[in-house]
Amino acid sequence: MIITMRKKIYFILLFMILMPSALKADEGMWTLYNLPNAVYETMKQENYELPYGALYEGDDAIKNCVVLFGGYCSGVVVSPDGLVFTNHHCGFESIRSHSTVEHDYMLNGFVSNSYEEELPNKNLYVSFMVEQKDVTDQLDALGLNTLPESKRGGFIDSLENVFQKEVHAQDSTLRAELKPYYEGNKYYLTTYRDYEDVRLVFALPKSMGKFGGETDNWMWPRQTCDFSVFRIYVDPKTGGPAKYSKDNVPYHPKKWAQVSLQGYQPGSFSMTIGFPGSTSRYLSSYGIRERRDAQNEPMYKTREIKQGIMIRHMRADEAVRIKYDSKYASSSNYWKNSIGMNKCIDSIGLIQQKAAFEAKIRQWQDSTGYLKGQLDFDKLERLYKQRFDAMRTMMFFSETFGRSDEMTRRAMRVQNNAIINGKEGKPKSYYVEFKDNSDEWDYDLDREVIAALMKNYREQVDPKYLPAFYNIIDRDFKGNYQKYADHLYKKSKLMKSDKKIYINKNSYKRDPGVMYGECVYSTMLELRSDLMATYDSIDVMERYLCAAKLRMEEDLPNYSDANMTMRLSYGQVGEYLLGGKPSGYYTTAESIVEKMDKASENIEYEAEPIMRELLSKKDFGKYTDKGTGKLHLCFLSNNDITGGNSGSPMFNGKGELIGLAFDGNWDSLSSDIFFDSQLARCIGVDIRYVLYMMESWGKADRLIKEINAK
Repeated sequence: MIITMRKKIYFILLFMILMPSALKADEGMWTLYNLPNAVYETMKQENYELPYGALYEGDDAIKNCVVLFGGYCSGVVVSPDGLVFTNHHCGFESIRSHSTVEHDYMLNGFVSNSYEEELPNKNLYVSFMVEQKDVTDQLDALGLNTLPESKRGGFIDSLENVFQKEVHAQDSTLRAELKPYYEGNKYYLTTYRDYEDVRLVFALPKSMGKFGGETDNWMWPRQTCDFSVFRIYVDPKTGGPAKYSKDNVPYHPKKWAQVSLQGYQPGSFSMTIGFPGSTSRYLSSYGIRERRDAQNEPMYKTREIKQGIMIRHMRADEAVRIKYDSKYASSSNYWKNSIGMNKCIDSIGLIQQKAAFEAKIRQWQDSTGYLKGQLDFDKLERLYKQRFDAMRTMMFFSETFGRSDEMTRRAMRVQNNAIINGKEGKPKSYYVEFKDNSDEWDYDLDREVIAALMKNYREQVDPKYLPAFYNIIDRDFKGNYQKYADHLYKKSKLMKSDKKIYINKNSYKRDPGVMYGECVYSTMLELRSDLMATYDSIDVMERYLCAAKLRMEEDLPNYSDANMTMRLSYGQVGEYLLGGKPSGYYTTAESIVEKMDKASENIEYEAEPIMRELLSKKDFGKYTDKGTGKLHLCFLSNNDITGGNSGSPMFNGKGELIGLAFDGNWDSLSSDIFFDSQLARCIGVDIRYVLYMMESWGKADRLIKEINAK
């Protein structure tokens, strides 16, 4: 996928700055096992009705119905037979992978009418968190903090392997994960149980599951019916996890979420539990500047080019659209996010605010002597300046050569000895082979993308970071990037699928694709070396900065940055000021019909006539909100979420399911690095909208009965 050094380079942790708000500022992504009592007491004041232990302790704990979906989203079990709700965009790739031009589930939706019709999904799994605990003292006793920074990562990996063997010996279905919290000042061990047989049960047509497309993405008001339904299957003998088998049976959980039809009002308690991916709220002002200028800007500048080519080919050919629907959605999501984040950073003066806070930490450090001689702000500033050009170039490099085309993917893979086949000790037998995956990419689109991105990369970076193949373009192709791309795809053996390519033949070394890959790989190593020269030192300083902040505010509860582990956030349902006017806190069926009527002006508001008919009704029966008399589609809360929270259940004060989180709002896209309590909102799809569409469009009576909403 993406060529990276370490994940932490892109997700350096960052701290909070609190601001007053009309709604109470319920900032925080809290771990459940050690939820601070002060936080729980605040939750109770805001009408959370369950006891403290109901979140984490025992078989009936709420955590036991929440899943990590596919390793990248969240979901919730909603029935005694293992049904899982998540977002439509989280199920996007599974829906796409089953689609063909003849049976296009992405375009037309999918409804299973029996267990036998539910579709298995290769490589899809869900994970339940079993236990979490703080092992910081244990790691300290083993000498973690005596190690040089360069050896900490390897030490942590080795300990994780030890912990994994220990939990596996207790229960072979368990998996252990050791992760840093608070910028590496603490470490928690989390135990999971993974279920690998997860089947597609229900999906709306894309017109509804992604209604509004990129026009409405990160925007309010929203009407997107962003959900899909899956089911967990298990071994019929043990009732535990199992690889896919036609003999597997539905999972019967001890805990599932009760779906509620009672709705909400302004100020109603709302709680999300899910797996937020990454925030950076402890990050220094210097790191925020780097994020804005050296990471976000290269991302959106490169993706803008790629996406323009993709969408043109997708609209011209249905088969191409099916192949690229998921890729395009994934790319465009954070293209728009990075643009919005940069706007927010500037509009609220975040860098200046953070610098002012750091000045307070300096004063506190001078008065207390804490980390004197270790936390050095001037040194941190110099280190970030030193690596700025390399970081900016690496982002252009990874967006150009790491995410875009099949040629580069194969060319880079042959640089990795792990894919070499043949008889050990007989070099002449060594070969590489690529399976035919033509159902995943398009020849013409691919060639146009690689040519356009090569050109853009050259225009954006210092010539010293240009791979040597640019000399070939200039010399042999007169600077014509498209002709060079055509040459690679036509002449390179790497693009021949299901054929053995012997790597010790002279022709292999002269292969244009192999030569291209060597050039790209060499530049990647050079960039990595330049970045790593300062990486460890910056990492240490950021950890010291976090430690100083925590010590200075030791009387306050502080949460750790998100790191794809289970977190709780809470707050209230409510609106905010949007353009100086109240935003409203929910949308109605009338509002989506109004947008559908504008489909001639915007293709992303197109929907099937049946959808307009269903949402034009005057009576929505039991799914009508009792307070407003309307069918609510989506609603706002000030829950603290980020990427990875997609599909997170939204609970009321009784722990009942009222919606699924699926987006944030444009006005607070800097929330990964700063939670603005006045503007930050979570957008959720109302569970009554979900059930109405399942019943009225999908005729999914068996599922409605199974869910048994109250």
